[in-house]
Amino acid sequence: MGSAEPSTRELATTAVENDEVVFRLGDPTHELEQVTLWVDLVRPAEWPDDLSMEPVDGGWELRLAIPDLDCLEYLFDTGDTRAPDPGNPDRVDGAFGPHSWLSMPGYEPPAWLDVQGRAGQLHPIAAGDVEVEVWQPEGHEDRALPLLLVHDGAEMEQYGRIVQYAATRPSMRVALLSPGVNRDERYAANPAYADTLVAEVVPAIREVFETTGRPVLLGQSLGGLAALHAGWLHPDSFAGLVLQSGSFFTPVLDPQESGYAQFDQVVGFVASVHESTGVPVGFPPVTFTCGTAEENLANNRFMHHHLTDLGATAAWGEVRQGHTWTCWRDSLHPHLGDLLAEVWT
Repeated sequence: MGSAEPSTRELATTAVENDEVVFRLGDPTHELEQVTLWVDLVRPAEWPDDLSMEPVDGGWELRLAIPDLDCLEYLFDTGDTRAPDPGNPDRVDGAFGPHSWLSMPGYEPPAWLDVQGRAGQLHPIAAGDVEVEVWQPEGHEDRALPLLLVHDGAEMEQYGRIVQYAATRPSMRVALLSPGVNRDERYAANPAYADTLVAEVVPAIREVFETTGRPVLLGQSLGGLAALHAGWLHPDSFAGLVLQSGSFFTPVLDPQESGYAQFDQVVGFVASVHESTGVPVGFPPVTFTCGTAEENLANNRFMHHHLTDLGATAAWGEVRQGHTWTCWRDSLHPHLGDLLAEVWT
């Protein structure tokens, strides 16, 4: 195929057209031997199992039915590399590098992204071996304020815009917690981390910043599991928990995760919660959010239903997205805001 004559046709770019999403990659001489669409989400039922693109005049093309999603992130896999779509300028960054981004008909980004919130500054503080930066709104240096703790804080700020969201809400401080290189070990229902969070991190923050009431803890994915675990072991330490796409693995619902090094520890804690006949005394209100195209959707619904059956205050919210920072950003409102209003007023 490498000897093919150059195409005289200029291939159009990836786009939503009528009732299809048309993925396109320019390759006039067909130097590539194959191209496959890569997406990290539960495949829509109407999509085929094989997402290989077809050679067409000017390059490669794949036509798929518009999924029941607000937007999607994707890459093109050529066998040797997996990279963003060079013809699509819209990209989102993440922990695993940039991905091409495509909105579906009717999607609108959160309105708060266009709101000018309060100005503020980040202040690093010493809190054992957990890296912490606390955002404080300007003009509130000597005021007692409520505190929002955020797992994977640096990433949730960079990719999920948590500080900008907080700056549009009633005044609060936001503590961005970074787990360091041992993230998987720390966040995998690890009692030592939960104890450190309660006995060292929160007191260190309170020593520097006057705080009203108990903090709210927000976490995503494995950080969401860690948030539930900390709240389960130390229920009196938090005013509320916000669990976004938590990794509440079970052997039945999540066999694809069985190769994960901390799988047994995660499954053990999740099983203990599901086997419980009541929540710990003082267990705080919980809000779950999840994307409708996530593998974690089933285990999140299962956990939400169980805690509700146990009598816990447990709200639910979802967005039509996959397991991404955009999903977690887009589900902050109204779900995080509603819980903060409930527990801090």
